[in-house]
Amino acid sequence: MKEFNITVVPTNNAKILKFEVNHFLVKGNYELKNIDEAKNAPLAQQLFYLPFIKTVYISGNFIALERFDIVEWEDVKDEVAQQLVEYLNAGEPIVNEEDTKKKEPITVYAEVTPNPAVMKFVSNKRIVPTSYEFKNIDEAKDSQLAQELFHFPFVKEVFFDENYVSVSKYDVEDWEGITMQLREFIRDFLADGKEVISQETIQKSKETEAQSASQVQYDDTSKQIIDILDEYVKPAVASDGGNILFQSYEEESKTVNVILQGACSGCPSSTFTLKNGIETMLKNMMGDKVNEVVAING
Repeated sequence: MKEFNITVVPTNNAKILKFEVNHFLVKGNYELKNIDEAKNAPLAQQLFYLPFIKTVYISGNFIALERFDIVEWEDVKDEVAQQLVEYLNAGEPIVNEEDTKKKEPITVYAEVTPNPAVMKFVSNKRIVPTSYEFKNIDEAKDSQLAQELFHFPFVKEVFFDENYVSVSKYDVEDWEGITMQLREFIRDFLADGKEVISQETIQKSKETEAQSASQVQYDDTSKQIIDILDEYVKPAVASDGGNILFQSYEEESKTVNVILQGACSGCPSSTFTLKNGIETMLKNMMGDKVNEVVAING
């Protein structure tokens, strides 16, 4: 067992005295101004029982203490040093660092989408490298966030893309009653630094995407369609909480098949958008090469 020794070191501030320890104490840096702030720092809690302790600093291999004016350090420093040595050599905990890990500053706001059954929750940080769609909890085995969202009885489907989560709900609840609950849940999950998608799944997605890109040989027309969708359509549907994927191009019928995800899937206005937006755009930009755009999933 380690034996702790303490060296008392003055600082430039007469009210603050440094107690250097011969062993490493903590990984982080802690500044605690009262016993409530010290709930996860048992050593600091003990120190605050001394009536002259104003602030406790714990960092690396030292403990620094700021005093109130009711005493001078010269009168109490030896007593405090002895108390610290006894505490440390008894093997008592210093800081429960797992509990005091600072949360990441995350903001999440809710945004309505054209699909009344879908709400978009936008984060101020990137949460996934690419899009992921989960229709049920079984599909969400590689996403802790999606799994936990499916535990809400009103959650029907979950979709992730870059910096947002789109949640599709059942009709049993109105958004007015659940939006705040979902927003806070997602914000807390992200602030805790938890994985949205497992790293293994992200790596597999990258490998699958690279493999598909090398195996699939698109004709020139398909390449043009993909470029147009990526440049003009995807940003627009992403702003509405959804995604569009090119599936295939049928040269004979001049039909473009796409897959709709997130808020776009099952949206009452998706047919209008598909026909009067995407289809019209492709016809205008590609002439007689495109006759129709069809969503193969609805």
